[in-house]
Amino acid sequence: MKRFRFLSPAWLLGAVVALAPAFAQAASPFIGPLKVTPGPLTNPGNGDINPYGVAVVPRSTGKLVKGHVLVSNFNNGNNSQGTGTTISDIAPDGTVKLFAEISASRLPGPCPGGIGLTTALSVLRSGWVIVGSLPTSDGTSATAAAGCLLVLNDRGKVVETLSGWRFGVQINGPWDMTALDLDNVAELFVTNVLNGTVAADPDVNQPGNVVNQGNVVRIILFVPDHGQPQEVLRTVVGSGFGERTDPAALVIGPTGVALNDAGDLYVADTLLNRIAKISNAVARFSSASTGKTVSANGALNGPLGLALAPNGNILTVNANDGNIVETTPHGSQVAVKFIDTSNMGGGTLFGLALTPNQKGVYFVDDGDNTLDLLH
Repeated sequence: MKRFRFLSPAWLLGAVVALAPAFAQAASPFIGPLKVTPGPLTNPGNGDINPYGVAVVPRSTGKLVKGHVLVSNFNNGNNSQGTGTTISDIAPDGTVKLFAEISASRLPGPCPGGIGLTTALSVLRSGWVIVGSLPTSDGTSATAAAGCLLVLNDRGKVVETLSGWRFGVQINGPWDMTALDLDNVAELFVTNVLNGTVAADPDVNQPGNVVNQGNVVRIILFVPDHGQPQEVLRTVVGSGFGERTDPAALVIGPTGVALNDAGDLYVADTLLNRIAKISNAVARFSSASTGKTVSANGALNGPLGLALAPNGNILTVNANDGNIVETTPHGSQVAVKFIDTSNMGGGTLFGLALTPNQKGVYFVDDGDNTLDLLH
């Protein structure tokens, strides 16, 4: 007669812990059941186009309204890259207003080259808005300049710039950004894509030579209860990423960034067609080089914007085919979905951000200049 052995609670607990990663990996993809609803045009009154950055407002203050979406515009009305000067405010009902129009001649500090707002866009709970500028004077990489990070108050006025060299680290073509908001302290993680790229560009009508100098800079800000943020420290936490100029995209290099709960930073390494992880990015004081590869190739096709889904998976949008890809932290690509509302495919998707209820994803589409919703 076969005997059955009763399992102890401790044994059962151990088994559950051991199997948990497998169950988590087998969980349904976040984007699997979601569908796209086309959204409003992002164009402000001055005609700027090419929406890049997306950030959801976390708290109402000044002109900022909780749940509204801010969108930064990279091109002017003549479609010249690196010349967009506006941030649009888009309400959940689709109403579009101007949050800020930035004049290079009225800045309170240096921003080498002027204004060309990038995907680097964050809104802190304290009401400070921080946006990157990678400017050109004629829309080509030949005139691309280092730019800066612009700090705006909750009324849309620039109060300071973060630029040049400080603490031995340079801001040079801020391309994308994410922020760890700790109220009186904020950590900004900024990708830079102009370290040597312009010098390696012999012909602006052809792709430039690849240089492995793209980096990720962590900037620590002290955010007082009264008064503007103060820069405390800069540290290069990732380096050696491939970057080059490009006549269609102006420049290609490390783009989307997002932090997980453990303080690790995921980076969309666009040229190497991979997702990288920089461990302990929130506390490290040295570069992790290009990090550890989480996933490469497969459905990835020039990953640009990057965000984390509520289930911990990594969401990236492709530069080359109009798809969004969902990847687990272990590297499995578990879902792919075509979301380009303009049906132009390549070159249309950039910034993305989760909706406040964590059930959908806002994303911009440059093909038709809209802010769309995957939900």
